[in-house]
Amino acid sequence: MGGVENPSETAILHIVTTPSSPSMTAGMALFKQQTVEDFYDIGEELGSGQFAIVKRCWEKSTGLEFAAKFIKKRQSRSSRRGVRREEIEREVNILQQTQHPNIVTFHDVYENRTDVVLILELVSGGELFDFLAQKESLSEEEATQFIKQILEGVHYLHSRKIAHFDLK
Repeated sequence: MGGVENPSETAILHIVTTPSSPSMTAGMALFKQQTVEDFYDIGEELGSGQFAIVKRCWEKSTGLEFAAKFIKKRQSRSSRRGVRREEIEREVNILQQTQHPNIVTFHDVYENRTDVVLILELVSGGELFDFLAQKESLSEEEATQFIKQILEGVHYLHSRKIAHFDLK
C-alpha cells in the first residue's frame, strides 16, 4: 500500500488477485512487443518481490511519472521460477477493469523474452507497514481512516467477484 507520507493521504491497494468469476478473464490484454525503454526512461528501484521488481519511470512523450513493474516470466512449464504468462494476463485484465481511488491504476503493458512490464500509477509514500513501523503511535482517527480506505478498496473488488491476496 502506498500514499502514506502522512495520514491524510489515501491508502492504495495494489492488486495481485485471482478472479472468482470466469468472466474476469474474458478479454485478453494486448502486451506490446516493443521495448519499454523506447517509450519510458527507467529510474531507480522502488521495491521488489519474489518474481518482480518495481522501478520509477517517466514516459518520454509526456514526462509523466509512473511505476514500472518488471515481472519475470516462467520460461518453461516445468520451471518453478517466474510467473506463468496466464497469471500475468489475469492480473492485467483485472487491473484494466478496475477503477477506484484506493486501487493502483493500470497504464500500459510491454513484453520481452524474459519479462512482462506493467506501467502503473506511481504511488508515493511507501508501504503502509513501513509507515506504521516508524510511527510510535497511531491515533484512533488515523487508524480509522486507513481501515476505511482499505475496506472500501476490498469491498469494490469483492463486489466485482475479485479476491485479493496481496494488500499493500
